[in-house]
Amino acid sequence: MRVLVVDDEQLVRWFLERALKKLGHEVISASSSSEALRHILHSDFDVLFTDLRMPEENGTHLLKKVSEIPDKNPKIVVCSAFITAELADEFKKKGIFTLKKPFKLAELENTLKQCSAL
Repeated sequence: MRVLVVDDEQLVRWFLERALKKLGHEVISASSSSEALRHILHSDFDVLFTDLRMPEENGTHLLKKVSEIPDKNPKIVVCSAFITAELADEFKKKGIFTLKKPFKLAELENTLKQCSAL
């Protein structure tokens, strides 16, 4: 799968890039919502991993912008330390997957399997 990772923390991006590449995926990363939108406008992605809390524009803003782009519909995984059970339920109703930080490699792999099953 072709995956876009969006997180303002360099270490998180690095970890996700390495883990996803090890699982056989093509990975592009972005450090902000605006950078991610540029990638999305010019390329197609199967999965979008995004943090919720970022300094410039938060992940919720990015999700809204992505939903407004015609013919762009990657599976979305919100990857954040601030996911509550209620928030996870809200996202699930919208078809958005969640991955709570810190997570284990097996959890990442399981989330990707769920994305590819749809």
